[in-house]
Amino acid sequence: MLWKYVKKYRRQYICGILILFAVDMLSVYIPQFTGEVTDGLTTSGFTSSDVGRLILLIFLCGLGMAVGRFGWRWFLFVTARKIEREMRDEMFEHLTGMTQDFYNKNKTGDLMAHFTNDIASLRVAIGPAVISSFDAIVMTVLVLTKMILYINLKITVIACIPMLVILAGALYYCNVAEKYYTDKNNAFSDLSDRVQESFSGVRVIKAFVQEKHEMEEFDKVNSKNRKMAMRVVKLNMVFGPGIELIIGICRAITIIYGGWQMIEGQLSLAQFIAFNQYIGMLVWPMIAVGDSINAFSQGRAAYGRIRKIMDEKPEIEDTGKDNDITSLEGEIDIRNVSFSYVPEYGNVLDDISVHIDKGSTLAIIGKTGCGKTTIANLLVRLYETTNGTISFDGHDIKEIPMDTLRTEIAYVPQDNFLFSDTVQSNIAFGVRKWMEIPEEKFSLAKFRGKETIIAEIMDENLKKRAEQVDKAYGDLEQVEEAAKTACVHDNIIEFPNKYATIVGERGVTMSGGQKQRTSIARAIMKKAPILILDDALSAVDTDTEEKILENLKTDRKGKTTIIIAHRITTIQNADKIMVIDDGKVAELGSHDELMKLGGIYARLYEKQQLEKMLDEMAE
Repeated sequence: MLWKYVKKYRRQYICGILILFAVDMLSVYIPQFTGEVTDGLTTSGFTSSDVGRLILLIFLCGLGMAVGRFGWRWFLFVTARKIEREMRDEMFEHLTGMTQDFYNKNKTGDLMAHFTNDIASLRVAIGPAVISSFDAIVMTVLVLTKMILYINLKITVIACIPMLVILAGALYYCNVAEKYYTDKNNAFSDLSDRVQESFSGVRVIKAFVQEKHEMEEFDKVNSKNRKMAMRVVKLNMVFGPGIELIIGICRAITIIYGGWQMIEGQLSLAQFIAFNQYIGMLVWPMIAVGDSINAFSQGRAAYGRIRKIMDEKPEIEDTGKDNDITSLEGEIDIRNVSFSYVPEYGNVLDDISVHIDKGSTLAIIGKTGCGKTTIANLLVRLYETTNGTISFDGHDIKEIPMDTLRTEIAYVPQDNFLFSDTVQSNIAFGVRKWMEIPEEKFSLAKFRGKETIIAEIMDENLKKRAEQVDKAYGDLEQVEEAAKTACVHDNIIEFPNKYATIVGERGVTMSGGQKQRTSIARAIMKKAPILILDDALSAVDTDTEEKILENLKTDRKGKTTIIIAHRITTIQNADKIMVIDDGKVAELGSHDELMKLGGIYARLYEKQQLEKMLDEMAE
């Protein structure tokens, strides 16, 4: 997963590392030049021009280092940010391709933590940590080489002893830190999930006066997160200061030993000054070792969590992606279909069979939990059938490309989810199109890079969003037409900004009925040959329901419609009505046919009619 990104940006990595190497090469000459200036000033025969030459060399080294540091930061830090962005894109694409069962098992807060903390930790590991470790190794080798050549081998060996102690401590730290960071990231995921769930259900919490209980529950996960974080902090409190202590001891010993060597005449003043500067330069590699190990430990822990998610395979594969089926007419055949969410708990659906002619309307009715919504989920292939077959226009559902199947079906689920966007964008969600990128724009790619061009175009699109909204999200007149069909247009034009009104997160600013009708308008806007309404009229009054059904009858003429409902008034005009009881087809026929049977449907109809009469009498 990581190697492919490093391979993709290998040129940037190579350029950055070469520049970093050049900066390190320049830095090791400064102590030598400083020592030569000191040595020359203490001896005769050293002219001002010689001093000026050495000072100029020191200045040029410093200038080169400044330019070089900007260069390697540009190549390596910017590249790490690009990889971070692409990893998020890859993870998002992977997760959008996962099946419903995956989201049933994984919590939203945990997935969000992967997108934030974990990928950020990986970015540090493949960017700053790589730089620190490479710089530490190269700097150490160059400094030690210079010390051997310019000073002597014996004092260099003495300076290396503390580094061996640091190395041993670093290996121990690495083994312990990875587990600590994994526990810390998991605790943060639990915390994120708790916050997300509490905020999403804040109205329920307030309605049941459970603020105190939720605070106590939050305090538990927050305390666990703190505990895991403190374990990491304590580990770093020992490791970091430990390195600094060893560095301090190292400098003290080398200064004492170097001073004694100079008194004995075995070191010149220039060598002593250079020696102390070189020891100071070794401080950074020692600290960098600790920082790198810290970052790599976090990166490894984050990579393990991300890898686990990325290794997940969708339970439903797009087995028809290579077929050339591009459209559906609307004929549906369900044959002996059985399905179970959890095999140990038995079948939710058991041997369901029904044929739906093109352009007809099938209504499904039954008690709560009898499997009505499951049939809808199977038709859009959110789940795979356990037994039996589903076919469209004679094609097995598994032979139809997933894009074609879901493009040709407009689905209004029970959960009327709206995005935090304008009303217009929500209604036109199913037909929105990304703007085409002009070919001439890509002609610049060879000079400036494809990613740069795309970024500029996307930015340009965002700036012109107000003018291009009709093209990107569907013509406003078509949106209004769909809204009128769903009987929500009159409500929308009463909003402050009409169709440009932002509906808030999950459509929180709209009532239940308005959200439901907006979802219906979104499905109508799609103009798909197959429409599935899953209890989509439960939140509207009977008068509005009648208007919507009448509008749908006109709008859906010649197209297939499946209506799942609890109220018989919603479905009694359907061509065929299927009564589900305990996951099986109990009755099947038209309204008149089922009434003549005098079974479940007839009893339910009489019960609802009686309830309606009692309500009218009460009014």
